Amino acid sequence: MRALRTLLCLFALLWELAQGTACADEMSRRVDEAIERALAQKRIVGAVVIVAKDGHIVYRRAAGYLNREAGTPIPMDALFRLASLSKPIVTAAALALVEKGALGLDDPVMRWLPSFQPKLADGSSPTITVRELLTHTAGLSYGFLEPADGPYHRAGVSDGMDQSGLPMDDELRRIDTAGLRYSPGEDWGYSVATDVLGALISKAAGQQLSQVVRRLVTEPLVMAGTDLAAADLRRLAIPYVDGKSKPIRMADPDIVPFAGLAGISMSPGRALVPESFASGGSGMIGTADDYIRLLEAFRQGGGVPILKPSTVNAMMTNQIGRLRVKNRQGWGFGFGAAVILDPKTAGSPQSPGTWTWSGVYGHSFFVDPQRNLSVVALTNTAIEGMNGALTIDIRDAVYDVSSR
Repeated sequence: MRALRTLLCLFALLWELAQGTACADEMSRRVDEAIERALAQKRIVGAVVIVAKDGHIVYRRAAGYLNREAGTPIPMDALFRLASLSKPIVTAAALALVEKGALGLDDPVMRWLPSFQPKLADGSSPTITVRELLTHTAGLSYGFLEPADGPYHRAGVSDGMDQSGLPMDDELRRIDTAGLRYSPGEDWGYSVATDVLGALISKAAGQQLSQVVRRLVTEPLVMAGTDLAAADLRRLAIPYVDGKSKPIRMADPDIVPFAGLAGISMSPGRALVPESFASGGSGMIGTADDYIRLLEAFRQGGGVPILKPSTVNAMMTNQIGRLRVKNRQGWGFGFGAAVILDPKTAGSPQSPGTWTWSGVYGHSFFVDPQRNLSVVALTNTAIEGMNGALTIDIRDAVYDVSSR
């Protein structure tokens, strides 16, 4: 009888494994179709997509071109300018410093950056905290979210992707001159806050930001290709921009149209100029394999112990109360990325608590803790790879929306 029970259990296990493999194969087919469709319709030039389920890589593919003009296929270890996918990495470094007692969430920013005291319209300089930088409730902004004559443009503020060679001291002075849009903590506004946070981290740790990030995040997770500089220029993806019939190669500098405003100022060569300030919000370069390792460490409650499980949970929990994430109904914001609070309102098949964000050079990721899912899609095409149809198609392929 015991032998029979053992045999039945083994059969059940093999059946579950077979079913899981079949499901993974079907999911892979759907994701393949989403990528092939984007390439065939000339919406993207190249992409690397990785899906992890239950702690295992179930899909991993590179497709398209690293350099279309040279006919160079995109490799799995392609390097991408991560843009805003830099934010979770730098946020993790900041929170590691908080755990070590070198930094406090409610520390005033001026403790570390005493000359940084941007003013409100009434001339007052309210206190900004580390927490408000982490949650984008500090009252700051981005130039690309303003019209061409907005205060950030008048002050010459960089969004962290242009103005090669601009020093951090000058950038902070310009942000200070541009002033605050609202009192810290009273609203949510996507902003250069993580760039300011990067400068603060450097002061608090007594090291350059790149050194702090390596010590606290990328080296422990063996993210060998991820840094504030390209590890190998031969693997660095050529960036492209949405065009009328197909993506066009990004100029340097370039203004990428966005939301009918002034556009996003981008200079791909900035990443190759060491004198450029270390942009914690958009300056990192990395690979998809490195990024899925980061996401899985977060999803598993810390994985390699770069952060305590309670800290990771805080990252993936809404930290802004009733404040609204602009243009994203049903969303909140944690530390470093957004959180889906109400999937129905958000129009998403993802679970409540899914942690997600995107980057303007053409990237997106999400972590769905309820379903043990982590997904990263890095492309070399702005803006399609950030918030175009491809991001929805990959998401829906992973969740098999068509069968619902």
